[in-house]
Amino acid sequence: MSTRTTTTRRVAVAAVAALALGLGATACGSDGGSKSGAASPASTAGASASSVTGGGSVPKASGSITVFAAASLKETFTELGKKFEAANPGAKVTFNFGGSSSLATSINSGAPADVFAAASPATMKTVTDAGGASGDPKTFVRNTLTIAVPKGNPKRIAGLSDLTASGVKVALCAKEVPCGAAALTALKAANLNLTPVTLEQDVKGALTKVELGEVDASLVYRTDVKSDAAKIDGVDFPEADKAVNDYPIAALAKAPNKDGAAAFVAYVQSPEATQVLTAAGFQAP
Repeated sequence: MSTRTTTTRRVAVAAVAALALGLGATACGSDGGSKSGAASPASTAGASASSVTGGGSVPKASGSITVFAAASLKETFTELGKKFEAANPGAKVTFNFGGSSSLATSINSGAPADVFAAASPATMKTVTDAGGASGDPKTFVRNTLTIAVPKGNPKRIAGLSDLTASGVKVALCAKEVPCGAAALTALKAANLNLTPVTLEQDVKGALTKVELGEVDASLVYRTDVKSDAAKIDGVDFPEADKAVNDYPIAALAKAPNKDGAAAFVAYVQSPEATQVLTAAGFQAP
């Protein structure tokens, strides 16, 4: 084969290669392909996270998010809801506060909710056993009982045994409610039998009885006394250490807003949220 023929073929091959490269570059630059500098799927996913003041990142959220939460979380979760909305302008958080057991019953009965935050693992278990949770619940804080008394402690109550004295009226939470179950545990640890004048369906109900002067004392959480310090004093007692409640939180399997639920659950576990909760008297898990 002559040198001229070989050279001609090499030129032809080079031309075809150059043409192919040109066509590929044109295709990549078209509206149907990837443009230079466009976000990849990974970078797009990364852009969906928003930085939370004080710590890591949580997913962005939008739309309505309904949170069923234990009554003892009312003050802190209301504050966290506002902070969450500020970080996610397209989101609106709506709360349903109440006794954890009644909230769990509502969830298992089909009430529309995105997130459940309970005051005890046992209450959360009623939801997870029914297949109502998405993933494993996470403990985000702990809480301890104290004795709530009117300002100035007129009955001079100093411990659990004083609650059994003649003429002392006491309010407890119902045994089905986490604060009621914890109260029974503490009383058992102190070898005491106590007959309350009323059983309330959530901890706020028991606290209100003291505020109104209808009872002389009630067993509530330390966080509840701290949030109502202008009207209520608290009396700590050693048996409370035997009845510490873990608070679990979970996104719900039938959440109407699954992304919003996941984002709120992540936010509640963030350093910023933990700071708000511990400042209110909760203990870090």
